[in-house]
Amino acid sequence: MKRITQIAILFIAISLINSVSGSAQNNLEEALAKAKLENKHVFVNFSGSDWCRSCILLKKTILSSHEFAQFADKELIILNVDFPRLKKNKLSDEQTSINEKLAAQYNPNGQFPTILLFDSEANVLGKTGYKSISPAEYVQHIQSFIQ
Repeated sequence: MKRITQIAILFIAISLINSVSGSAQNNLEEALAKAKLENKHVFVNFSGSDWCRSCILLKKTILSSHEFAQFADKELIILNVDFPRLKKNKLSDEQTSINEKLAAQYNPNGQFPTILLFDSEANVLGKTGYKSISPAEYVQHIQSFIQ
């Protein structure tokens, strides 16, 4: 019975990750157009997904949570700007170039994780990163940029 519970929890966690990343974009212009169409904000996540401890914690504790997934589904278009180091996680040359241009413009100091919240007109509403708080508190923190 314990094994079945563990499998069910794993399935739910994978589903939540897919639901958040399912709305993820990889191009700012596309994300902004989608945000405008859907009346949402763009959540830009500058991340080192396979080497940055705080980035990994942010994804594991906040971005993969049910609370954040529900909020993101209603309010956000997610734009992941990732800089993985491991060969197995290497991005295409095209995506790497797109990410480098975004980083040069919006994260020139290379701080990871850096979260930017844009309105659909590409105005930066707020900047943050990882915080050791609950998913609900993180959602409130992001919402404070919108109000």
